[in-house]
Amino acid sequence: MDTANFLFVSADAALITDLAWQVHREGHEVRYYIEAESDQEIGDGFVPKTDDWRAEVDWADVIIFDDIWVGSDVGTGELAEELRGKGKAVVGGTPNTDHLEEDRGYAMEVLEEHGVNTVEHHIFDSFDAGIQHVQENPAPYVIKPLGEVQNVKRLLYVGNEDDGSDVVDVLRAYKKAWGHRMKGFQLQRKVAGVEIAICGFFNGNEFIDRVNFNFEHKKLFPGNIGPSTGEMGTSMFWAGQNKLFKETFGKIEGWLADEGYVGSIDINCIVNESGIYPLEFTPRFGYPTIALQEESIESSTAEFFYDLAHGNDPDPTVHGGYQIAVRVVLPPFPFDDEKTYDENSRNAAVVFQTESREGSHASGERVTSSGVAPDGIHLEDTKQVDGQWRVAGESGMPIVVTGKGETMGAAREQAYGRIDDVVMPNMYYRDDIGERWVDGDGDRLQAWGYLGP
Repeated sequence: MDTANFLFVSADAALITDLAWQVHREGHEVRYYIEAESDQEIGDGFVPKTDDWRAEVDWADVIIFDDIWVGSDVGTGELAEELRGKGKAVVGGTPNTDHLEEDRGYAMEVLEEHGVNTVEHHIFDSFDAGIQHVQENPAPYVIKPLGEVQNVKRLLYVGNEDDGSDVVDVLRAYKKAWGHRMKGFQLQRKVAGVEIAICGFFNGNEFIDRVNFNFEHKKLFPGNIGPSTGEMGTSMFWAGQNKLFKETFGKIEGWLADEGYVGSIDINCIVNESGIYPLEFTPRFGYPTIALQEESIESSTAEFFYDLAHGNDPDPTVHGGYQIAVRVVLPPFPFDDEKTYDENSRNAAVVFQTESREGSHASGERVTSSGVAPDGIHLEDTKQVDGQWRVAGESGMPIVVTGKGETMGAAREQAYGRIDDVVMPNMYYRDDIGERWVDGDGDRLQAWGYLGP
């Protein structure tokens, strides 16, 4: 494709740096806006910036929003809808699709109205009412906060006790510690099975043929223990519109078309021999999922999103095997502690012991101002100063490392081999990303008949 102008907008925290960098490396013009003051140095030295995204709208051939949030409120869907109404090509949602993530009860209503199975769930705006419900209906539950506080990922709690007593204890603790901020929450009955996310790309009218299936690893420590984080790593593969897709997104495709949604949309599900049970929507890019999707799209990433935003029918070439991404983090992640961050992580150098020159995209090698970037290394909270990669922002999430292979084991071997090449004092990461598939999740999904062509 000819050179195009891409405007990336982070209306809150900086999340989309790596995609902006990828498009820029493919030879296109890029301008990146970051609203959050604490994040504004992220991406410096990698991508051109702007401090007024609205002033760049006429310049842009494609506008890409990275999340649903504008500060502490949802709102990028409204912005995207406004711009599409003016004839702009936009990757972004609508007010109603933003609402799918902000209000889990609304999301379940949309699914039920379109004939999609859902897990038993209840919405509460009172801790006492939620506690009473569990006591009167003893069972294991999952607590999912609603509204802006849901971004504090460690508040999600998965119950273990059959009588729900641990959930009652957690709700009582949340009432004391978070009652001023947690305005509501969903209690969802816990369902046993394989957790899998179905990710489709929608062009405003329909889904593209290629579907991405991914497995999130949200807990901080290997073995899926410790506090919940936004994400510590992801394993995935691409396939066609199989049974998992048809029983979920296939039933709401018309609704998304009526909305005019454009972009990535993900629905996380529990699957067992009895059925498919959607848990929650991500009507935006996932992180670090998008970095891994970039790595696995072997044709032009820029052309893919240009076509998607313009309502065309993208036909990306994707890696045919398996892929994994590992988030490499620094103290105090996933917590907020300015003193710990200042002492251990702020402006820390990101160093690579060897320099790979393999190149990994059809567009050529990944060139930065300091040369060719190491293969499989993706940006999160990173900047470049005089050719040196440094940690930026305040979250302690500098990079994501990816790998791919014909088997999940081969993908793991490549990713963790690349991590061995990274030198950052005090860095940590999960070393078990992708193991669940190897240990039986893949076999169970196949035996239950969900994968197919």
